[in-house]
Amino acid sequence: MTVELRPLGVHCNIACQYCYQNPQRSAGNVRAHYDMGRMKQALEEEGTDFRLFGGEPLLLPEDALEELWAFGLERFGSNGIQTNGTLINERHIELFRKYQVAVGISCDGPGELSDIRWAGSLAATREATARTEDAIERLCKAGMPPALILTLHRSNATPDKLPVLEQWLHSLEQIGVTTVRLHILEVDDPQVRAKCSLTTEENIAAFLFFACAEAGFRMLRFDVFDEMRRLLLGDDGGTTCIWRACDPYTTSAVRGVEGQGQRSNCGRTNKDGVDFVKAEFPGFERYLALFHTDREAGGCNGCRFFLMCKGQCPGTSIDGDWRNRTEHCEVWMALFQHFEDGLRQAGKAPLSTHPIRAQLESWFLDAWTRGENPNMETFLAANRGQFEG
Repeated sequence: MTVELRPLGVHCNIACQYCYQNPQRSAGNVRAHYDMGRMKQALEEEGTDFRLFGGEPLLLPEDALEELWAFGLERFGSNGIQTNGTLINERHIELFRKYQVAVGISCDGPGELSDIRWAGSLAATREATARTEDAIERLCKAGMPPALILTLHRSNATPDKLPVLEQWLHSLEQIGVTTVRLHILEVDDPQVRAKCSLTTEENIAAFLFFACAEAGFRMLRFDVFDEMRRLLLGDDGGTTCIWRACDPYTTSAVRGVEGQGQRSNCGRTNKDGVDFVKAEFPGFERYLALFHTDREAGGCNGCRFFLMCKGQCPGTSIDGDWRNRTEHCEVWMALFQHFEDGLRQAGKAPLSTHPIRAQLESWFLDAWTRGENPNMETFLAANRGQFEG
């Protein structure tokens, strides 16, 4: 579980054209006020460490940042932040070090590769990207290399741009970056889709490009690929929320705390521009329905990768309807097939082709019907003799 603290909600200093938070901005739900006492009280009630989130959390004054991180370190022993990196200054880096802040930076590549992370004009956008690149370098020099989130789109992942992006990642590895999270562009607006989104075939080609290029990196890892290989072997205990049967009304992997202390869900499931409060109890109707619903009707019936993928994130569902599987099904299926082949060539037995899969699926369906969300590790540990991973 991650607690995301959003003091300023989705308020941001740049305007990425594809941002999944844009429905809230379009609806006018952008706040610039927070209550420090209420936020701390809510964090105490959550009882675990938190990550500052936005929008752009570094729009907070430095004294407010220090107060929150001092509280987080004293109370929970660590801190985190997810930022676009454009505002990081030397004082921020001092605070990161002093209060043990793990830094995540969203950046889509150098120079023109990040041009759809818009900052008002092309010149301002390039300047903002340069500041992010500089911040990554300074953090690495300070011994605090950030983890990166990199979204693939038309500005950075067409065939002519992929080698440039790969070379940039090699340069980042040389200065200390080791973790990169690749994202498929999450699209809510038809105009953004037409302008920015890769086709299914281009997405498959881009992800397979990096899956094949991965062997050329010495330390840098694409964590989504590691997770997919682990999922195929039933090792799902530490995988991220997109693979964990997320209930869109409770989003158990993400507990949001807003600026007035109110609770909210993961913003990726928010398609109406409103931060709905968390439901009292989780439900897994989506996954029961997907398992039994034919592909032609938006389901996953008969897919051998269902237990690994589970229809993926409800925030990327077909037509924005969480009852459907992800609109990127073909991309993830191609990747699972790629890693399935690799595991079989290595003499391993993927769950996707193992006889135990039907028994495991039945076990999950029973658990979801009871309102429980187990993991594959638990089942396989209890049936160790039937599966050789």
